[in-house]
Amino acid sequence: MPQGEKFLARLELSLFWLKRLCVLVGSLALVVLVATFGWLVFGRYVLNETPTWVEQLALVLICYITFLGAAVGIHEQTHLGVTLVRDALPPKLRQLLLLMTDLCLAVFGGVMLVASLELFQFGWSTLLPMLNIPESIRTASAVACGGLMVIFAGARFILRGRSALRGEIYENEKVI
Repeated sequence: MPQGEKFLARLELSLFWLKRLCVLVGSLALVVLVATFGWLVFGRYVLNETPTWVEQLALVLICYITFLGAAVGIHEQTHLGVTLVRDALPPKLRQLLLLMTDLCLAVFGGVMLVASLELFQFGWSTLLPMLNIPESIRTASAVACGGLMVIFAGARFILRGRSALRGEIYENEKVI
């Protein structure tokens, strides 16, 4: 196997494991979210003492679940899109449109990364009520999502562009 092929195979494998890590972290956050709401119900109705920190923790966890899920959606190409026109195009034009979509998603992720980093820096000195942790912990999920979007869409742009240069069509992690 040529050196370039080995690199691309390792890249795809690395992206796969990065996606799996995002799914794992998002899943763990969902389990913690359900457990904390169970504690909220138990505290409110059994102990007659409502834990006030649950709402703030839930907001943090929902941010991580949502943003990591969005990044995984970029990797798996399950983000919302109207594909009627794209699917009706000939394969070469479809390939060009998919390349442009990957590029736009990577650029959007880059803009999101930069804007989220500004929010992250701005919120570091502010504490979340009830949790007493920096507000930037919540914003870190958006930073991660922007970075992951750049990685996932940018890598797919490179892989798809390489296939296009070779006269092949790259769709859904396979070369046709």
